[in-house]
Formats: sequence, C-alpha cells, structure tokens
Amino acid sequence: MMEKDNVEQVRDSNKNNALIKMAFFVLFIVLAIVLVSFSPAKQYFTAEYLESFLESAGFWAPLSFVIIYVAGVCLFVPGTLLTAIGAAVFGPYQGFLYVWIGAMAGSSLAFFIGRYLGRDFAASLIGERLKKYDEAIERNGFATVLYLRLVYFPFTPMNFGMGLTKVHFWDYFFGTALGIIVGTFIFTFFIGTLKDVWLSGQWGDLFGWKVIFSIALFIFSLFIPKIVKSYRKQLIT
Repeated sequence: MMEKDNVEQVRDSNKNNALIKMAFFVLFIVLAIVLVSFSPAKQYFTAEYLESFLESAGFWAPLSFVIIYVAGVCLFVPGTLLTAIGAAVFGPYQGFLYVWIGAMAGSSLAFFIGRYLGRDFAASLIGERLKKYDEAIERNGFATVLYLRLVYFPFTPMNFGMGLTKVHFWDYFFGTALGIIVGTFIFTFFIGTLKDVWLSGQWGDLFGWKVIFSIALFIFSLFIPKIVKSYRKQLIT
C-alpha cells in the first residue's frame, strides 16, 4: 500500500513539475512577443537601428550579429528581417555564412527551451492517436524536419514546436542545417547583390549577370515548396 502511495506521489510530483515548466514556457513566449511588438524595446529590433549598430561594431560586427540573430529567433523577431540585415551589412557571401550560423544557433537554443520547459507537459497530453505521430517523428526525425524546412514552415514556431516532440536533437539539427541552406543562400544573395549595386551607384549593373541571377534564384525559391510537395507525393504513390 505504501509503495503504491509513493508511486502516486511521484506521479503527482512529475505532473506538477511539468505544469510549472509549461507555465514558464507560455510566459516566456508571451513576454517575448510583448517585448518585441508592444514594449518600448521594440525600437531596438528595427532594421534601421540594427544596421546602424552593426556598422558601428567594427571588428565585433559578425559576432554581434550572430548573437542578435540567436536572441531574435528566440524572441520571435521575423527571420526574414534578420536575414535581410545580415545580407545588407555583410554582403551576399559573408552575410550567408553569418546568417546560417545565427539561424542554426538560434534554432538549437529555441529547441532546447521547448524541450526542457514544454516536452513533459506535451507528453502528458498525448493520447494513443497522437502518440503514433509522436513516435513516427522520432523514427523519421531527419526527414520530417528537412521536409518542413524545405516547404518553409514558419521558422520560429517550428523551432519551439519540435522541442515538444520526441524528435532527436541531432536529427533536428542536421535536418535544419540542410533544409535552410538553399533558402538562406538565395535570399542573402538576392538582398546582398542589390545592396552592392546600390552602394556602388553603378545603376547599369542592375542588368548585370549577378543581379539577374539573384532575381532568378529568388523567383525559383518561391516554387521550392511546391516542388518538394510534388516530389513527396510521387514518392508516396
């Protein structure tokens, strides 16, 4: 009898801990959204302020940008804004590298926040039907993450959301690393190339091969989700 009572006490304690951590998780998300969108601090997350800050950071600009990107991902700052700033400040090639590093570090941190604060509570809510999907994600984690990244599933919600599932971190990490490369390169190359032309003042370069190629890549990127979904349907059938 005492052993049964101890088991129930442990179970109740685990439920309470899961509920407390989930409450902190929800509070974190709410505060992040309020901070960036509604508080006076939102002025520090504008393109103008961040570009000015990075341009004055000198030698430390790349590291500063990566840290800003990591914080931005966890605070629900739009990834397109951060990526555009990286491309505009550092150019198409270095911008791609710094954006990719920042995105990977930020997505990993967001994953761990979701995993530590929300996974236990999410697991307690999973019934038999959802449990099958949860286990399927665990078995096919890399393919699932890669597919969702290639179809441009919302970046930040997916980072936190994957932490709530049983997917293994390294499946998530490598699926993300591979899945965001194409889109990140295309966007940074597009923005960085146009910024280089604007700074040079040589408007004739707008008809050069780099600009035309970057525009073509950008247009192609819009069709990537449809291509991936079509290819996936062919594999299934």
